[in-house]
Amino acid sequence: PRVLEETVQQHCVRVLITETPLTSPSLKLVAMGEEDISQKRWIPLEANPDVMTTFVQGLGVEGPFSFADIYGLDEELLSMVPQPVHAVILVFPITDETEAASLAEDEQQAQQGLAIPNSLFYLKQSIGNACGTIAIIHAICNNTDSIKLDQEGFLVKFVEATKGMTAQERGTFLEKPPEGAPDIESAHQAAAAEGDTAPPPEDECINLHFVAFVERQGKLWLLDGRRAAPVCHGDTSPDSLLKDSAAVVSAMVAKTNSLQFNLIAVTGSPMEC
Repeated sequence: PRVLEETVQQHCVRVLITETPLTSPSLKLVAMGEEDISQKRWIPLEANPDVMTTFVQGLGVEGPFSFADIYGLDEELLSMVPQPVHAVILVFPITDETEAASLAEDEQQAQQGLAIPNSLFYLKQSIGNACGTIAIIHAICNNTDSIKLDQEGFLVKFVEATKGMTAQERGTFLEKPPEGAPDIESAHQAAAAEGDTAPPPEDECINLHFVAFVERQGKLWLLDGRRAAPVCHGDTSPDSLLKDSAAVVSAMVAKTNSLQFNLIAVTGSPMEC
């Protein structure tokens, strides 16, 4: 089997969903820029564990935690991921196939009338290129029982300020925080300027997108700010979250002709110095 690498719009892309472990760890994947969201756009965030770590520490994440690359979907490579895994962040290409599959899933779930747990923290995306930050918010804020947060940090203040809001209202609050409210934009922009690749311009459309998988009440939820609502992917548990997320991603890969998939685990293992 061979390791597959590609370049997207002159940016280096690290393709982690391969048949063998990656041999070029210096290549990184840069986030998607969504169209038709709002005129406000941020610089895309790089899918880089080091960049993400620095970013969330500035938002008030104290630990224990780490971001860990997932180098493949088979059992052997999944076993290399530090445990416990609290969430999985996926970066994937927006294609006709993925868009059609997403629409079908949303319609099916709406018809089923599936109840979404009130404890599931979810917000819609209204800022272009903000999907990386929103995926991180979804991953961390749905694991506050396992990941320690600074009570004076952004994440705690954001969750508290948006209690009782709809997902759309939370997204608007993130985009246009009221005077004196917690604001994440400067932290995002600083993080986006870091990493191993030069960040693209804010107005450049990079057709890759971040989402998060989390467990809530025995179900696997895909949280995507572009979707109609959180999407349930069946039963899971804290112990099987990684394996069950990988199965969903494997099905997504099979539906596309693209190799531009990247997975990062949010783990409860302390960061390695």
